[in-house]
Amino acid sequence: MAITHEIKVQRREDEGKGASRRLRHAGTVPAIVYGGELKPVSIQLNHNEVWVASQNDWFYASILDLSLNGDVQKVLLRDLQRHPFKQQIMHMDFQRVNENEALHVSVPLRFLNEDKSPAGKSAEVVVTHELKDVNIACLPKDLPEFIEVDLGALSVGDIIYLSDLKLPAGVEIPSLKLGKDHDDAVVIAKHGKEEAEEAVEGAETAEVPAAKAAAKKDEPKK
Repeated sequence: MAITHEIKVQRREDEGKGASRRLRHAGTVPAIVYGGELKPVSIQLNHNEVWVASQNDWFYASILDLSLNGDVQKVLLRDLQRHPFKQQIMHMDFQRVNENEALHVSVPLRFLNEDKSPAGKSAEVVVTHELKDVNIACLPKDLPEFIEVDLGALSVGDIIYLSDLKLPAGVEIPSLKLGKDHDDAVVIAKHGKEEAEEAVEGAETAEVPAAKAAAKKDEPKK
């Protein structure tokens, strides 16, 4: 079952860059809610509350209950703009959710038991997480906050693919319908020596074009 989180909002009457700037100075975040059969609505949120919420994975992949004086609309966060260097959220976009329509959302992967696995216990094995999140499709009621990846049995040489993930009921990975070429690796466990050799080969491959370019540059002009 999807878990929802309530976020209190207020309607925003003034719009434009100047109004948004004043809101930010006052400690609020300008935002917009769109989608469904209703018109887009401009809103504002308390910055400190939103900032705390934004530190959690669920904020980006869960259904949020936007509460406007008790009037609740279920939404997903679709865009969040941050200040280039300040710890400040500049603007947010929310999309209304229809409980009867499938969602296409990116949810985080949560890796479990890596330190207990044969690969994790070996100092000679390098375990790489190729993906940190995965794009899924499901109805709002089935939306998970994350997908668990149990690495308890991971050994050197193992590769866990998207098709190996255990998905909750009602959840699917649309890209897998496109063929084996889209069955991306999620976790790879390699011997440290093998990893080092691949790194050296990659560096040598990069040096060859550079060397050719340098040699061509030194050739006398005709």
